[in-house]
Amino acid sequence: MFQDFKKAFQHVEGIEIAYRIGGKGPALLLLHGHPQTHVIWHKVAEKLAEQFTVVAADLRGYGDSAKPEADDRHEAYSKRRMAADMVGLMQALGFEQFALMAHDRGARVAHRLALDHPQRLSRLVLLDIAPTLTMYRQTNEAFARAYWHWFFLIRPAPLPETLIEANPEGYLRSVMGGRSAGLAPFTDEAFAEYRRCLSLPGAARGVCEDYRAAAGIDLEHDQADLDAGNTVRTPLLVMWGRDGVIGKCFEPLKEWRACAEDVRGSELPCGHYIPEEAPQALLEHALPFLLHA
Repeated sequence: MFQDFKKAFQHVEGIEIAYRIGGKGPALLLLHGHPQTHVIWHKVAEKLAEQFTVVAADLRGYGDSAKPEADDRHEAYSKRRMAADMVGLMQALGFEQFALMAHDRGARVAHRLALDHPQRLSRLVLLDIAPTLTMYRQTNEAFARAYWHWFFLIRPAPLPETLIEANPEGYLRSVMGGRSAGLAPFTDEAFAEYRRCLSLPGAARGVCEDYRAAAGIDLEHDQADLDAGNTVRTPLLVMWGRDGVIGKCFEPLKEWRACAEDVRGSELPCGHYIPEEAPQALLEHALPFLLHA
């Protein structure tokens, strides 16, 4: 995986962020979702690196990045802090502006980055999410059953952490294997890396704190932007899986057009894990958008 990419660490925002970098050309940052790492991009990274300098990073709390201790308001895992991590990483690598493609939890970080640091982004691609505020406020039975982990992970510590730490592989198989495609999209090598990383000390805490922040301080930040009329100004491409939950429980284009100025998008023939389920379709849609500077 990641032929001709280099793995490294960068100290930003008081913590270490793990990342891989490869390719040449303008910068493209890739951010992963839960319960995974930057490895989700392994099927598309080399192709993207033909056109871009690709930086695939692990979010704080995930992968080989640092896993800070929790605080009462979960601010250490707010999307604002996670977005600042990524701005700091790209600055340290010499990129004042960059394109950004992100999946799932990473897409929530990307949304916040676009609101807090609009001058940093040239193009933005968000995969298989609706805005966090929308998803909590429009939760219904179908969504709650499909995204049960949203409500499990925000329970007070240490219950969710204890259960995940008792069987990290079981948790991965339940969450990832419970989606529309089962475990078929994940290569043995990629799954082994997800298992290794979720088994690291502090990983369960990082995962839970990410979700606790999303259900608390992140909603406060999102509502403040809504009240102030602060919208995403970066050209935005949104895509979601035809067989997933987002398109069935929400209206992605409608919801993103309510909080962003320049939005286009469509569903792809897959479920939730777009970069691993439908890498070719993702490239066919994302590359023309990303290259149209």
